[in-house]
Amino acid sequence: MPTAHLPACFVDVHVLQSVPVSTLNRDDLNAVKTVDYGGVRRTRVSSQSWKRALRQEFQKEIGQFATRTRRIGRAVAEVLAEKHGWDQQGARLAGAHIVAASNIKFGIEGKPDQEDYEAITNGLVYLSAESIEELADLAAEHPDKIKKKKIEKASDKSPLPAADVQEIIRRGNAVIHTFGRMLTEVDDADVDGAVQVAHAFTTHRSDVQVDYFTAVDDLNAAWGETGSGHLNEAEFSAGTFYRFATIDLRELVTNMGKVHTSSDGPRDVSEDARNIAGAFLSSFIRSLPQAKKNSTAPHTAPDLVHISVRSDRPLSFAAAFETPVRSAQGGGHGTASRDQLVEYAQTATTLMGTDRILAAHWAGTGREIEGLGTRLDTFDALVEAGVAAAFAPLEGGA
Repeated sequence: MPTAHLPACFVDVHVLQSVPVSTLNRDDLNAVKTVDYGGVRRTRVSSQSWKRALRQEFQKEIGQFATRTRRIGRAVAEVLAEKHGWDQQGARLAGAHIVAASNIKFGIEGKPDQEDYEAITNGLVYLSAESIEELADLAAEHPDKIKKKKIEKASDKSPLPAADVQEIIRRGNAVIHTFGRMLTEVDDADVDGAVQVAHAFTTHRSDVQVDYFTAVDDLNAAWGETGSGHLNEAEFSAGTFYRFATIDLRELVTNMGKVHTSSDGPRDVSEDARNIAGAFLSSFIRSLPQAKKNSTAPHTAPDLVHISVRSDRPLSFAAAFETPVRSAQGGGHGTASRDQLVEYAQTATTLMGTDRILAAHWAGTGREIEGLGTRLDTFDALVEAGVAAAFAPLEGGA
């Protein structure tokens, strides 16, 4: 596929979202994560936290799944038991053989004849759901080799075909093509992620507050006794968040390969890439970290979403809020945040060159605004328009 006919380089998505009382992301001390920016303290949600919520939403949207785990052997053993009818001891041994043949460093827990026997990799490994199934199918083809050799320590070698095991691990799917994978111990298994996700932060000063709570012992109450059965403290915050992410479509197409090969011959990846880009944008808009969801239910919709298709490089509007937003007369940061975002976006895009923007659209609540492109009525229409514009060079190419 000639470079000139590849999709536009980046699709940026900007979101303003007001979130009420919540604890979306906590640190190692169970405290709300924060950041000092522009001389004031803001509530922050780490990119890792939001990316996990995004990835979970994306998997459901695209219909493909991947697993990050140190316990490949156990996953393979479960498939062997359920799909191939292996007994638990044989399945666990087969899982250890798969790990030993992978060239990934691992350790052994328990003994081959014990229930806790398992080979566990030293680091997390990211595999497609299909790869786990295929590894189990490969092990099922070599029952005699597996039974003859016990993997009892990390230095033990497996007679399973290592090249076949590593080839299966090397394979990806839409999730891995999009979010990337670091796996240096298997040649050519690393995948540079096609998406970049920024830390979300409030556009204004946001103080963390402490919630003192108690839980009633129902039986104590029934017996006429007073006092709580449990008491504790928890931190929470609230505010209007700025969120930003971008997808590099050329990196995505590279990850997927220029063409797929099927029984009908070579097939262009553009339709698959369109579906992935659309699923990513939709998932980012709709995703929300689920920490403390049962006690806060912070399930709001974004107030404003802006999608721009760029031919040069991503452009975040986070600097719009280096000067913290002041609440409007009567309260509220949503409208003021939108005004500050629009003003900065107009300046930044002018400085960077408006000819780099191939398309721009927005959707949201509130009044009509100028400077973010064409207004659309729904987030679905917004995503559809962004994807169509991004892939126009492909459709218009020879």
